[in-house]
Amino acid sequence: MSARRMVVFGSLSQDFVVNVPRLPAKGETIRGTDFGMFAGGKGNNQAMAAARAGGDLVEVVMVGRVGADSFGDMLIETLKKNNVDTKFVSKDETVGTGIALITVDAAGDNNIVIAQRSNLMLSASDAENARSAFDGAVTLMLQLEVPFEANIAAAKLAREYGHMVHLNPAPAPADGKIPDELWELIDVVTPNQTEVALLTGMEVTDLHTGVEAAQKLKDKGPKVIILTMGDQGCVLLQHDNQPVIYKPYSVNSVDATAAGDAFCGALAAGWTQGLVLEKALERACAAGALATTKMGAEPSLPTKEEIEELMKQKVKV
Repeated sequence: MSARRMVVFGSLSQDFVVNVPRLPAKGETIRGTDFGMFAGGKGNNQAMAAARAGGDLVEVVMVGRVGADSFGDMLIETLKKNNVDTKFVSKDETVGTGIALITVDAAGDNNIVIAQRSNLMLSASDAENARSAFDGAVTLMLQLEVPFEANIAAAKLAREYGHMVHLNPAPAPADGKIPDELWELIDVVTPNQTEVALLTGMEVTDLHTGVEAAQKLKDKGPKVIILTMGDQGCVLLQHDNQPVIYKPYSVNSVDATAAGDAFCGALAAGWTQGLVLEKALERACAAGALATTKMGAEPSLPTKEEIEELMKQKVKV
């Protein structure tokens, strides 16, 4: 079977990761135990995750912006090494490459601060310049680390070519507001519990309250809502069906960085290659779990073979 194409339209950044025994309190300075630099940005991570999860069945094209600097060069080379087409990753001469400062504690939980920089320069013209990639693709993957106007333009172009449009609403706006014009173009939305709480104004503490909050997103327009809840698993809501809970795989977690991106990339890759939703979602759950077993974003994104091996074990929490 020949490869089917998906487009990832979004952010790229250089990640600086510090390991600490625990996350610092406000105003506190603590000593880190390790440090690493990794390719990151939600768009970049999801493109690499999709390419690895889809193997030779999925062709991934990245559309985004980096700075005309060494970090941008490294990000483009890393994408290429992961079999992602970078023809439509442009270099901005006026703004540097986006960066992320990540602190990871001994339990694998993290705090992340991003400086979007060149990602804020991504525009509707970048989508139009990549029209040849959209023509013939199956799926469009979006996040919220680039301007809404750019995402709307990409989603409209995807609609023109009949794509499935998948939005990972991360990071969710502090005010919880996503333009109606964008919501109306979305087929699938995959928030985590923090994001769904911001988007609905509801407190989310467990699967029950998570489902209630996710139900509210139905009024926004998406046909499929998949709520990820970390070690509590994820919930699928579609049409008027009852929610379906997917238990998480049992793994030794050390760093949650990019777990959500691994989940979304694998999910989109599954749809792109033609898997039914339930099968694609099982693969996404396995990918998200595996991503927590290694440090950093790029090194932790699992391959198709690793995902299939974990699924065979069928060991869930």
